[in-house]
Amino acid sequence: MAYGSETAALRVSQHRRGAPRGTLIIGGGLAGIFCALKLVPQPVTILTAVAFGEGGSSVWAQGGMAAAVATGDTPEKHLADTIAAGAGIVDVSMASLMTHAAKARIEDLLGYGVPFDRDSAGHLLTGREAAHSERRIVHVQGDTAGRAIMAALVERVRATPSIQVIEGYVAEDLILTDGRVTGVMARGQGGQARDAVGFTARNVVLASGGSGHLYAVTTNPPESSGNGIALAAKAGAMLADLEFVQFHPTAIDVGRDPAPLATEALRGEGAILINSLGERFMTKIAAEAELAPRDVVARAIHAERAAGRKAFLDCRQAIGASFSKRFPTVYAFCQEAGIDPAVEPIPMAPAAHYHMGGVFTDAHGRTTVPGLWACGEVASTGVHGANRLASNSLLEAVVFATEVANDIAGDTSGGSGFVDIGTRRPIASRVPTADDASVTRIIRQTMERDVGVVRDHDGLTRAIATFDRLLAESPSTQVANRLVVARGIAAGALERTESRGGHYRSDYPEPDPSKARRSFTRLDQAEGHSVVAAE
Repeated sequence: MAYGSETAALRVSQHRRGAPRGTLIIGGGLAGIFCALKLVPQPVTILTAVAFGEGGSSVWAQGGMAAAVATGDTPEKHLADTIAAGAGIVDVSMASLMTHAAKARIEDLLGYGVPFDRDSAGHLLTGREAAHSERRIVHVQGDTAGRAIMAALVERVRATPSIQVIEGYVAEDLILTDGRVTGVMARGQGGQARDAVGFTARNVVLASGGSGHLYAVTTNPPESSGNGIALAAKAGAMLADLEFVQFHPTAIDVGRDPAPLATEALRGEGAILINSLGERFMTKIAAEAELAPRDVVARAIHAERAAGRKAFLDCRQAIGASFSKRFPTVYAFCQEAGIDPAVEPIPMAPAAHYHMGGVFTDAHGRTTVPGLWACGEVASTGVHGANRLASNSLLEAVVFATEVANDIAGDTSGGSGFVDIGTRRPIASRVPTADDASVTRIIRQTMERDVGVVRDHDGLTRAIATFDRLLAESPSTQVANRLVVARGIAAGALERTESRGGHYRSDYPEPDPSKARRSFTRLDQAEGHSVVAAE
């Protein structure tokens, strides 16, 4: 095993040649790691852009994982809540697969050492979050589920000889051989190296996370910039539901990038939203008040802010002095900003949080391009529809990572051994430049202003024109990948002339029954940024 050692990995593999073999997983978040563990004892290589276990959104997840494990709850009830939150376009068969597999995946995680909260009798403790009809969210120490899950799985990977981890490589282009994905071109040193390196494999799995960092205000880390969607798009893969971006209503508004998150569980335990006048405004908007679906709450906070009234989460009465013990992660964020949430309200802002759209996959995680699978947030399985139900994202990651692993494990034609590593450069790859930061800033500001919580025709057409202009200026491959995805989101939002779930058009504020269906597209390749053909 070459865990955490780029040079060791290169030394092990660089002289191997012949037919592609092994499985390459792009991304070291929950979906990628879980898939790798489910493939044991087959050889697997995980390629990560940052230090293993530290990047991606999984480690930041606070809310927990949804599963029907409590007495009286059922997968059917969980499915019904998922369908209701998804605003009419959930793929019911895929969502049913997820909710019925949930309990088994929780048991897997317990087996891997995840310390989910339990009561004095040893039963799993469950909480309630927005749009759930039952208390079905399992947590770790209140709000540390993501970090605890990742810590347990990373430790298991480190002890697994059949899993090789290579850090510090940013994927830029997929390699195609006779129409099949057979590897990836990636740039080392965290994406800054001059030359890209080819990694060839029998099977390639995209587990590269979401695209929230395309927005100026987001809860997502920098590596969540839609790169995996761009890789698949340039290889000709079908994409789905790109216009549906979920904005978490309660990001802590203290000027940090990414914005710290005030977990949904706070509202589940009775915290309320007030404006700068001290008024509780959600009771006037939705019967569920603070526990309304996220898109409803996000737009309500957006409206308060647009009207010049700030929005705050008031936890004083519901949680009060027990805040630091029950929600230590949020408490630490507040303390860093000079806020004591036990005695004062927390300033809130909506923030790009989760992308329901992505690379279209079937129930086995297969994309429309042979040799390429996808799981986690980069994939669009259809389980979330237009609006993800709270705490279904971690569940989706482990359920479909398992499906991908089972599908790959059933194919024994690829031979054994780790992936091959060469030194080829992609034909049209453009190296990072000093302009990358400024162009990225324009992308994020444009997305925030024109493709955000509230959208309209003029803003979306302005955004597309901006992205087309930037693409025409031949940016680096990494920036071009961001532009491909940003443009795809804006184009999908322009085409969907209605409001549904996370997609809200002020010029088309009502849902259109004729558009109660998923959207599918194949993005045109940006000039000069094609996939790499095998030599």
